[in-house]
Amino acid sequence: MPTTEYLKIPHDRVGVLIGTNGETKQKIEGITKTHLDVDGEEGTVVVSPTDDMEDPLGVWKTNYIVKAIGRGFNPEIAIKLNADDVYLEIMKLPLYVGKSKKALARQKGRIIGQDGKTRELIINMGEVDMAIYGKTVSLIGDLENVMVAKEAVEMILNGSRHKSVYSFLENKRRDRKMKEFKAVVGIEDDKIEFRDDLD
Repeated sequence: MPTTEYLKIPHDRVGVLIGTNGETKQKIEGITKTHLDVDGEEGTVVVSPTDDMEDPLGVWKTNYIVKAIGRGFNPEIAIKLNADDVYLEIMKLPLYVGKSKKALARQKGRIIGQDGKTRELIINMGEVDMAIYGKTVSLIGDLENVMVAKEAVEMILNGSRHKSVYSFLENKRRDRKMKEFKAVVGIEDDKIEFRDDLD
């Protein structure tokens, strides 16, 4: 039987997890067939299996759904983590920029970009969901897309110009579309060749 998971989320996210009249909590419990015991004072959450839980990973997935809400995601997006092929990546900014509040604020500003442009581009071109909360940047999506978006964020944190990051995302997106196209038409990866003798 799957074991119980214990985790802690920030106080200001407890209300989001519970939702109006407990609706969000009930929705998560209904979808994952788990039980959530939320302590609003402490911010602790105990995730335990219910008798009718069919997915052996149910408790583990619910743990990630709760964690994602704790990291700033809207519950509707966090619930995507109940799917087998959707992942959550939490990047701890102090590991990249140190403990200086000034550096943290500056780098968060660079990731968000003017009028939120950079954040939007990473979300749209990387085909991921993203939350910037506290000292973390979190990503939700399929593994390949999450890794691409993470690399784009790391480029920004390592001082790359925004222009370079956009080019990187554009190239990755082109590769992904080509891969999808090949899969649809049934061409193996190394079988496709582009002729350059055609005008």
